[in-house]
Amino acid sequence: MIVLGIETSCDETAASVIRVNDSDLNSGGEILSDVVLSQIEAHRPFGGIVPEVAARAHLESADLVVEQAMSEAGLRFDQLDAVAATGGPGLIGGVIVGVMTAKAIAVAHNLPFIAVNHLEGHALTARLTDNVAFPYLLLLVSGGHSQLLIVHGVGTYTRLGTTIDDAVGEAFDKSAKLLGLGYPGGPPLEAAAKLGDAKRFPLPRPLRGKPGCHFSFSGLKAAVKRTIDALPPGDLLPQDVCDMAASFQAAVADVMAERTRNALREFRTQCPDGTTLVVAGGVAANQALRAKLEKLVKAEGFILAAPPLKHCTDNGAMIAWAGIERLRLGQTDSLEFAPRPRWPLDPDAPKAEGAGVKA
Repeated sequence: MIVLGIETSCDETAASVIRVNDSDLNSGGEILSDVVLSQIEAHRPFGGIVPEVAARAHLESADLVVEQAMSEAGLRFDQLDAVAATGGPGLIGGVIVGVMTAKAIAVAHNLPFIAVNHLEGHALTARLTDNVAFPYLLLLVSGGHSQLLIVHGVGTYTRLGTTIDDAVGEAFDKSAKLLGLGYPGGPPLEAAAKLGDAKRFPLPRPLRGKPGCHFSFSGLKAAVKRTIDALPPGDLLPQDVCDMAASFQAAVADVMAERTRNALREFRTQCPDGTTLVVAGGVAANQALRAKLEKLVKAEGFILAAPPLKHCTDNGAMIAWAGIERLRLGQTDSLEFAPRPRWPLDPDAPKAEGAGVKA
C-alpha cells in the first residue's frame, strides 16, 4: 500500500510518499520521500503568518513539492494506491490549495482521494514512528492547538482538555517577539532560556491547582509584557532576555506537566490498559518540555512517545500515514469534499470553561 500525502494547512508546503506492508497492521510505514518547503522567510518581515501570503506561496509551490516527493520516491502516480491531503483545520486558502491539488491527481490517475484532519495527522504520527498501540493519551501542542485527547482508534477521540484562550505556540511566538527574538519564536526562545535564570522572574502558572485538564496562556503572555515593561527604561539587556526566556519556558513546562498529570489519571480511569503518553505538534520539539514530561510519565507509571523533531512540526508524512490508516479501514472521501477551516477531533466535547472564560 502506497499513499501520497499533501500538507498545506499553515506555512509549510509539504508532500510525502509512504509505503506499508498491509499484511502487518501493527507495523510502521517506510517513508520513501518527505519534502517540506518552509515559508518562514516570507512571513518573517510581518512577525507572524499572513494568510494571504501563505495561500499564494502554497499555490506557487504545491506542484513542485509534489513532483519532488514523487521523484525522490522513484514512483509514478499510477503506482499509488491513494492520495491524501489535509482537509482542515487550518488557514482556508492553503487548505484549498492542497485539497484541489490532491483531487486533481486523484481524477487524473483514477485514485481514491482521502481528506485528512490535520490534527489526526499529528495524533497518529507516533504510530508511524514508534508503533504505538491504541489507546493512548495525546498531548497536542502547537501554534494553533493545545489539547489533551484520548486516542481510542482512527477517527475516535475523547477530548479531556483544551486551551480556553491562546495556544501555547502562540504564547511562545508573542513572548519571543516581546523579547526581540524574532519569528518563529520557539527555537530562539529555547536557546536563550538555556543561558538564563528561570527563577529570576516569578511568572504565574495559569490554572495551577484547578481541577480538570484545560490550559490558559493569555495571562502568562500578559505577565511577560508587564514584567518587561517594569524593567528599567532602555533596551533589554542580553541577560534580561535570557532570564525572561527561561522563566517563561519554566512556567509553560510546569503548567503542561500539571494539566497532563490530571489527564493521565483520567486516562487511566477510562482506559486501564493504556500505557503511553504521546506528545506531538511543533511545541513538542521543546527539550525542556520533553524533559518535564519524561519525569511526569515515570512518576505516573506511563511511557512517553515523542516523534522525531522533524515530524513534530507540520509535514506530509503525517498526512500520508493518516491516509494509510484510513485506507486500511476502507475510508475514502468523495471529490465533493469541502475544505474546512475548523474540524474538531471530538465534535461532541463540551465547551471549555475556566478562569471565568468560556471557549
